[in-house]
Amino acid sequence: MCQNCPQPQGFLAELIDNGLLIDTGVDGLYGRSGLFEEVVAQFDLLITRYGGKDGAEVARFPPAMSRHSFEKSGYLKSFPQLAGTVHSFDGDERAHAELLHNVAEGHDWTGGQKSTDVVLTPAACYVLYPVVAKRGPLKPDGALFDLQSYCFRHEPSKDPARMQLFRMREYVRFGTPEQVTEFRALWLDRGQEMMASLGVPLHVDVANDPFFGRAGRMLANNQRDQRLKFELLIPIESEEKPTACLSFNYHQDHFGTTWGIETSAGETAHTACVGFGMERVALALFKHHGYDVARWPAAVRNVLWP
Repeated sequence: MCQNCPQPQGFLAELIDNGLLIDTGVDGLYGRSGLFEEVVAQFDLLITRYGGKDGAEVARFPPAMSRHSFEKSGYLKSFPQLAGTVHSFDGDERAHAELLHNVAEGHDWTGGQKSTDVVLTPAACYVLYPVVAKRGPLKPDGALFDLQSYCFRHEPSKDPARMQLFRMREYVRFGTPEQVTEFRALWLDRGQEMMASLGVPLHVDVANDPFFGRAGRMLANNQRDQRLKFELLIPIESEEKPTACLSFNYHQDHFGTTWGIETSAGETAHTACVGFGMERVALALFKHHGYDVARWPAAVRNVLWP
């Protein structure tokens, strides 16, 4: 751990002092304790109790995806500041000697690195769209998937709820506009009911993604005006700026057009998803119920450990 770096303060320091998070010396990159992981696991089971009977196809992918698919997705047009790529050494012995010299002298040694065919997954659903496209037209009732993955976003912060590597659970719906908007409306109700059962303060509000640049501001305004994104917000680091712990997103035909996904009638498919920030929900529970899980309200414990 960096000896000269500023020490964590506030809620982050409390989490580390209580052994729930493990400081690595990099903002937004933490180890998790066994207790923290247990809470995440029990919340994961709670999600399944709410959505597991819907017949979703379960898929789990590694926290990386094809660079080609990533480029085609359009992510770099909207969120270049968040993207994470994977590079690797691609030199000869002379380049290796230069690399070792730079490491020993404390100089930048990354100049000889070359981008690979792998990028870090920015959201769990991004891996899914090309997979579904390869299957051909959807069935008449569309398709529903249950995903979970570690995701990466380059936004280092001392806010423990804004991690650079974090887990996202998602249900992703493919189909007609009516099918996917019905799905999102269902989860807007379910999500509020589920989180209310955990005894945390919350509210749902219209939101937008962090689009980049001047054009991004227009996209954000359009997203809000069309009410394409809602977030379930819980105060974690700040009462004034509560944290999005669940998101409810209607993509319209964006991914269907990008990947050529069609309904059974030959029309461009629409998609929607509900996303759960696994670490964020665990943090919200520790924030509002304390660090001793045995002393959490009985009603909350009974929900998580039925």
